[in-house]
Amino acid sequence: MGKTGAEPSCAEVRPINMVEEIASAYLIQAGGNPSVALRRAINDALTDSFESEQRTQQAERLISRGFVRARVLASESD
Repeated sequence: MGKTGAEPSCAEVRPINMVEEIASAYLIQAGGNPSVALRRAINDALTDSFESEQRTQQAERLISRGFVRARVLASESD
């Protein structure tokens, strides 16, 4: 809250650390509306989490295929 008990203006938002910096950026983008800022932050976090999970699953599939190929090649050379 700002000095007057209202939400902080863009001038009053001073980042203290990375979390505060990110929160401030969302708040400024949302025009000072904390509800909108929170929803945007949550949406971005969920999107990033989903994309990360997709990349992890793809990497696991590639590793599994490579492992199977290596075993087949190793058994063929025996």
